[in-house]
Amino acid sequence: MIVLHHLNNSRSQRILWLLEELGAPYEIRFYQRDAVTNLAPPELKAVHPLGKSPVITDGDLTIAESGAIVDYIIRKHGGGAFSPTAGTAAHEAYLEWLHYAEGSAMLPLMINLYVMRLGEAGAPLKDRIDSEIDNNLGYIEAALEGHDYILLRGFTGADVQLSFVGEVARAFGRLARYPNIAAWVTRLHARPAFRASLEKGGAYNLA
Repeated sequence: MIVLHHLNNSRSQRILWLLEELGAPYEIRFYQRDAVTNLAPPELKAVHPLGKSPVITDGDLTIAESGAIVDYIIRKHGGGAFSPTAGTAAHEAYLEWLHYAEGSAMLPLMINLYVMRLGEAGAPLKDRIDSEIDNNLGYIEAALEGHDYILLRGFTGADVQLSFVGEVARAFGRLARYPNIAAWVTRLHARPAFRASLEKGGAYNLA
């Protein structure tokens, strides 16, 4: 059985959501951030050397990194759902979105988070960071034009993986110019499985 090592207020919320979407058997082991530093507790290093979440174990297998976890869970428990057929052009697009979320889209948002803490010292970087954020949000906005989810076929694991980008952008007040993304995040959060994952996973400040 899959064990989700779940850190509060973290990307592991989307893994819990995916498991709920699929109705896959799983259990949760809870970890709490340090109240002062907001860092993950040292106990997570016993699960994976990076000491970060999300991470899952499934028997003797341990997998970190959200994209790898989403891919594994869908291949093992998806039964053909939430992923286009392997070898098709749609599947290649799906894989690109799956890796794009953390590989490109989250980087300027995370840099923005850290630079904000520098106050005036970070001001020289602001224009470049804003440009990169807008470049990525514009790309996602265009991809969502005319349909409800990131791929034309409907909801997939790529939406789960990319959701954190939309949530963080919304938390930063960045979605006024991106109505497609704003509507998409609202649509994702209205899914019954997402609501169920909040009940099981605890407080999630980006919901």
